[in-house]
Amino acid sequence: MSNYVLTEGVYLYPTPAGAYYAVCSVNRDKPRQFLRALLAQQQTPELNLSNLQNLMDQQEESKCLELLHHCQKLGWVQGLDAALNYPHDALEDILPELLSRISENGKVLLADSQGFYLASHGFPHEVAEELSALSAEIAIIHERRSGLLMNNMGLASNAWAVIDARGNSQLGFWPLFIGNNRFVIAISGIPHFNHPEFVSLVWALSLRYATK
Repeated sequence: MSNYVLTEGVYLYPTPAGAYYAVCSVNRDKPRQFLRALLAQQQTPELNLSNLQNLMDQQEESKCLELLHHCQKLGWVQGLDAALNYPHDALEDILPELLSRISENGKVLLADSQGFYLASHGFPHEVAEELSALSAEIAIIHERRSGLLMNNMGLASNAWAVIDARGNSQLGFWPLFIGNNRFVIAISGIPHFNHPEFVSLVWALSLRYATK
């Protein structure tokens, strides 16, 4: 019998770390499936057992509470005091602003798996096109060498970067796996994935593409 007690009057929402974990890999463990289900909602759901059972596709109360506690302990979920609704603005209109908030110097773009950019901020058009094409080529190399990187070396990350002499990222490429789609965020300088705009970005992409 579980000793966990649900806090009343709060609404479930992923943290920036939780949003990143939800989409950083194609693996579908239970925490990731729960986080992805959260990101597929039009409104942040109220924290109650019924909603947890639906989001986790699990009817056993103790397992639901244990999974929620696991995600909370890792800092992947948070409780909001009021429900948050997904903005109904067109995705094309909100992407540039969201992207601009997750880069230290405002140079960032979002590309698809074919090497075309969906939105860009701070990069000239020609540079954005070339970086998007580069992101697709990096993805091919990573897929070819994933056995070495992940299985032999234990490197679970799918991200790649151009670094300076101190090992700091000058230009990074981070894949986002949403539904059957693979996107890449390319950022010049230090990424700010710990900002709330990153959750909004992943939420927006999830609602548009997770079921496609």
